Amino acid sequence: MTSSTADASSNYGSLRAELETLTTEAFRPELSEIDRLSTLEIAKIMNAEDATVPTAVAAQLPRIAAAIDAVAERMSRGGRLIYAGAGTAGRLGVLDASECPPTFNTDPSEVVGLIAGGPSAMVTSVEGAEDSKELAEADLKELSLTPDDTVVGVSASGRTPYAVGAVEHARARGALTIGLSCNAHSALAAASEHGIEIVVGPELLTGSTRLKAGTAQKLVLNMLSTITMIRLGKTYGNLMVDVRASNEKLRARSRRIVALATGASDEEIEQALAATDGEVKNAILTILGGVDGPTAARLLEESDGHLRAALAASTG
Repeated sequence: MTSSTADASSNYGSLRAELETLTTEAFRPELSEIDRLSTLEIAKIMNAEDATVPTAVAAQLPRIAAAIDAVAERMSRGGRLIYAGAGTAGRLGVLDASECPPTFNTDPSEVVGLIAGGPSAMVTSVEGAEDSKELAEADLKELSLTPDDTVVGVSASGRTPYAVGAVEHARARGALTIGLSCNAHSALAAASEHGIEIVVGPELLTGSTRLKAGTAQKLVLNMLSTITMIRLGKTYGNLMVDVRASNEKLRARSRRIVALATGASDEEIEQALAATDGEVKNAILTILGGVDGPTAARLLEESDGHLRAALAASTG
């Protein structure tokens, strides 16, 4: 055996030993003959497994809430929310980031998803990318981090070098760091100011962390972005008043949101939207506050986009 082969064998042995300590990689002997079951039986098992995920998330809600408050504080000063992960974790971050502009009218630069290996890794595996802390550092350097930014490392195992490297680099530059993983006592949580560990247990298919772990990560990312946007005034009650009407469905939704918020007639709604260049939040303010379009825009600017505060100012 050559020295290089011996080194490789040693490295793989160490990695295998490390994986065997992770809850997300644990083997479940009671499911070793799952392939012999009927399709309905397997579906019932999967459904029962998935039902345990919200409970695991609930156990971390105080940590999640604390992280969200810290993110919102920084974003209110112009900071960005940046997700960094590899594989399924990276894809979930990119997905969450890509849905913020149409939902909350954010600029694409405000919520960013980084995936190890770049955009092509969304659909094809980029071998070795997740193993590189240096790649994470290079990706973040392109964004020129500031102390108002937040970097969320996402990794089911909590050991992925790309995710760990991302939070280490971000923390060294004064940015807020959050580590989202599915194993207790993870390296990712240890490297982050806010460690969120959703321990969902071993997967139905050994090591297939796109299952329960992926579901848990999606639930937490939903909370991080959605509640942050609520804190930033992107909603009015549970209405998406900052929705960007970029297609027919969203234009219809915009009119429905104005109707739900104001109870105005269709004619009033059309007039309000015309007076505010289709901006839902502004249209609601013109109707409920009895102001014109330019005044609505000014009041919202002075209220940092918070509709309730702008309404109070318009009637005060």
